[in-house]
Amino acid sequence: MHLNPYGEDAVKLAAKLANRRPASGTELAHCCQAAGLLMDQPVTQQDVDRTWAVLDEWEKVVDTTDERERAALVNRMLTAAAAHPRLTDHGGGGWHLHYRDDGQPLGSVLSALIPVATALHLVGPGMHRLGRCAVDGCTMIFADTSRLGRQRYCSQRCANRDAVRRHRARTARPEHASGPA
Repeated sequence: MHLNPYGEDAVKLAAKLANRRPASGTELAHCCQAAGLLMDQPVTQQDVDRTWAVLDEWEKVVDTTDERERAALVNRMLTAAAAHPRLTDHGGGGWHLHYRDDGQPLGSVLSALIPVATALHLVGPGMHRLGRCAVDGCTMIFADTSRLGRQRYCSQRCANRDAVRRHRARTARPEHASGPA
């Protein structure tokens, strides 16, 4: 049975927040609203601080490629954010499942949302579907939601840049090449 009410959007939100950490409550609120999160209360600096702490832990999940270690790290995050799943009908969007208590500040919401969404993403599409861009010098994180599960780059721009680099390396002539012998 496949059950993923959070879909890929929450994992992509985690990657977006990790790649460009919000410095203020306004930035955090804007990013989360753009991702479709409804907020019940104002976003504070405490929410930003808690989000950064969650992202610090989440990046450890991203940076390990060992499946057992990745699972252990996600499980630790899930334990820290333990909340009972519940049905809710807030915001007029119809009944849906939340993995958190109602009325929580945004930092608490994200501390539950990010590990739950990550766990569902990893056990659904695959344990290998989180990573950092393969381009040297780029540290951006991506959540692989591609059909084949072979994403290596954070963006098409980085993929193109790496393809150009590889092409130039293949076609470059040695500097000290001499003529035919």
